Formats: sequence, C-alpha cells, structure tokens
Amino acid sequence: MADVFAYIKHADGVADDSALELFVAAKKIAPDAPVTAVVTGTGADLDKICGEMAGVYNAVWKIDNAALAYPNAEVVRKALVNILPADSIVLLPHDTFGMDLGPGLSIKMDSAFVADIVGFDGMDGATLKVVRQEFSGQVSTHVSCDTATGAVLNIRPGIFQYDDSKAGGDVTDKSGDAGDLSAKRTFVEVVAAEAGDVDITKSEVLVSVGRGIEDEDNLEIAFDLAEAMGADVACSRPIVDAKWLEKSRQVGTSGQTVKPKVYLAMGISGSFQHLGGIKGNPFIVAVNKNAKAPIFQVADVGIEADILEFIPELTEAIENL
Repeated sequence: MADVFAYIKHADGVADDSALELFVAAKKIAPDAPVTAVVTGTGADLDKICGEMAGVYNAVWKIDNAALAYPNAEVVRKALVNILPADSIVLLPHDTFGMDLGPGLSIKMDSAFVADIVGFDGMDGATLKVVRQEFSGQVSTHVSCDTATGAVLNIRPGIFQYDDSKAGGDVTDKSGDAGDLSAKRTFVEVVAAEAGDVDITKSEVLVSVGRGIEDEDNLEIAFDLAEAMGADVACSRPIVDAKWLEKSRQVGTSGQTVKPKVYLAMGISGSFQHLGGIKGNPFIVAVNKNAKAPIFQVADVGIEADILEFIPELTEAIENL
C-alpha cells in the first residue's frame, strides 16, 4: 500500500474545514494505513496548525519557509515534489487552490490525477475505485484509478464529514528537504471585496437562492422567508452574474465564505464552487425540483419541489407559528 498524505490548508492560524475531512477520506481509501498531514507556511501560525493536526493524523510533516507564507501553488508544488515518496497517494481539497495545485503535482510525480471525488468504491490491489459526478451532478461516474505509481486525488469539500476520529502522531520538520522554492509568480497582495449592506459571513441563518428563483421579481419571496425566519438572503453566482443581487451576497469560492448554523439552499444545484464557500458543517436544507441535483448529496434535509411554490408556503407556515 502506497503512503497516504493529506495537504492541509490554513489561513490566519485557522485550519480549513477540509483539513479534517481529508483524514476521513483517507480512511475510506485505506482504513488501516497511516495518514500523514503535510502543512506548509511559516512562523507561529504554522506551529499552531501542526500541533492541532498532530492530535488527529498519524504523523505531521512541517515545511517552514518564508516563500510559503502565502499558499502559492507553484511554490507548494515544488516543496511537495521534493519531500513526498514517488508512489504517494496525495489528497487535496477540490477548490480553486486544489485545482491550481493538483494537476501539475500529478505530472511532476508521474502519477494519476482524479478531480472532484465524492466517494470511494474500495481498493482492489493497486486499483482505487472512485466516484465522481458529471453534467452538473446529473450522472455519477465510477472511475478506476491505477495507484501503482501514486495518485493525486482532489476531494470535494463537505462530502466526508469529520466524526472525531483520531490517530495522533508526532510532528517532523521537513523544511530542510523542501529544496529551492523560487517561483516565477509571486504573491502581491490580498484585495478585500467591497462590503455590502449585509455581512453574510456573520449570519447564523441564510436563505440562499439560485437559478430556481427564475426571475428577479421572484426574489421578494426569498426576502419574505428570510424576514419570517430572522435570516439573511444569500445567493449563488448566477444571481450575481444576472445583477439581481450584489456580489457581497454570493456564497462560493469566487464569493463569500459563510459559516451559518442553518443554510437553506433554494433552487441551487450545488456545484463544488458553491459548496466550497460553506464551512462549519451547518444544518443544510435543500429544495430543488431536480431530484438529481448534487446539493442533495450534502443536505441534511432534501425536498424535491419548485421553490416558487414551496417558499411562500414555508413562509406562511412560519408566520402562523
């Protein structure tokens, strides 16, 4: 069995939710194999994250370098190629950073690459059977991946929920093995998005609408429901692209990252870009008239219905309470 590694994303001293989800995914691949967390960065934040991961993973490899202060995929790729065994199975989150890092890493390591994994069908010898989704979640595809020379696997965020499993291991400093980390592209600055009239990143309850709302005039029913629930209105990218709501209300990898307690996904298909903006394991209620919408894969409650009919009825029921 090849060695299994998980790349840990973190920012401002806080580990990304995917850090623990990847541990669960790794155990689906090889329940009895040790899993090593790889953490890159510099300074006190790096040490903090390594300490936290040591309480979960079998082992932690730390790479401390000033060039890794900002997660530049070009630099991280160089470091991983230099420290990982040639036939490693490497797990990454399937988000914008993971898609920047993963394909090139698999080429450098001469290994297989599979993106947007939502499940596993088991390992047969060196053949790993994985489940992906195609056509916006309409079809599940079962793919055989030859891991004889290793594999880079991008795992869809939110699929493998952490269940307090712990292995516990030591932190090993691999900084000296990372090699030359010079790069042709360099980090310049982070430009904060303009603040809107509502800060959805602080909302405990969100009513989020997608294409299923159909028309700008129909947004009124979403605001009525949000008012009845004491919630805020958010949306997926198509609503912003249509200029029906401002960018500050968009949830997703190209919008805001939210951590509500309750998330109502109304007429949202559930692409990985949208789900990548939902953190903190909220209670998700999904309403969509397409029974095969990928949002149902992660929802705690799924309802097959037309939101234009469902939302007014839910609003009335709440108001009657």
